[in-house]
Amino acid sequence: MGEEKFSNLKKAIIDGDEIISEELTVAALAEGIPANDILQKGLVPGIREIGKLFGQGEVYLPELIVSGQAMETAIRHLEPFFAKESASNTGAFLIGTVQGDVHDIGKNIVAMMLKGNGWKVRDLGVDVSPEDFCKAVKEGAFDVLGMSALLTTTMASLDLTIEALNQAGLRHKIKIMIGGAPVTQDYADKIGANAFGLDAWDAITKAEKLLAAARQ
Repeated sequence: MGEEKFSNLKKAIIDGDEIISEELTVAALAEGIPANDILQKGLVPGIREIGKLFGQGEVYLPELIVSGQAMETAIRHLEPFFAKESASNTGAFLIGTVQGDVHDIGKNIVAMMLKGNGWKVRDLGVDVSPEDFCKAVKEGAFDVLGMSALLTTTMASLDLTIEALNQAGLRHKIKIMIGGAPVTQDYADKIGANAFGLDAWDAITKAEKLLAAARQ
C-alpha cells in the first residue's frame, strides 16, 4: 500500500466517507499490509486532521462525528489483528470518557492498542460519572486509569473524578492518565494526574512507565 493509498484513506476519514474508508482498509489487509501501518499512516492522520479543523472552528460537531464513524468502521476490521492473546499479561487498564462527554474515538484507539500490547482492558464507555469510576476502581484490581475528555467544557470532569477518588480514599490504589484534544500536560499536573497521553502511542509508552514504577 503506497503513500497515495494511505493518503486516500486519510482523506476518506476527513471526508467522513464510511464506505471508502472500509473498502480501503479491507483491501489493505488483503494485500498483507500490517494493521498498525493502516492505523498509524492512514486512519490516525485523518482523525487528527479533522480534530485539528474542529479545534480551529473550521468544521463542526456533525462533521467530527461522521469522521469518527468512518474511522470506527475501519477499526473494526483491524481489531482482530491487535487483540491477539499475550503470553504474559502486561497490566490491567481501566478506561472511560468522562461525565458529560460522549466522544470515544481516541479512547477506543487507546484501548485497542493497549490490548494489542498485552494489557487487560476494561472499557467503561462514555459519559462515565465520578461515582462510576470510583466504583470500578474500588471493585477491580487495575494498575492504570485512563480518562478522556474531548471538549473543553468536560475537562472539569477529569478534576472532579480525581477529587472523588481522593475523597473515597481510593486515589492511592491506581495511577491516572488523562488525554483528549483540549487536555495538556500543564492541566494534568494541575489536577494531580500521573501522566498525560498525547496520542495512543504516547499513552501506551507512558502506561508502561507508570506500571514499571508502581511495581518497583
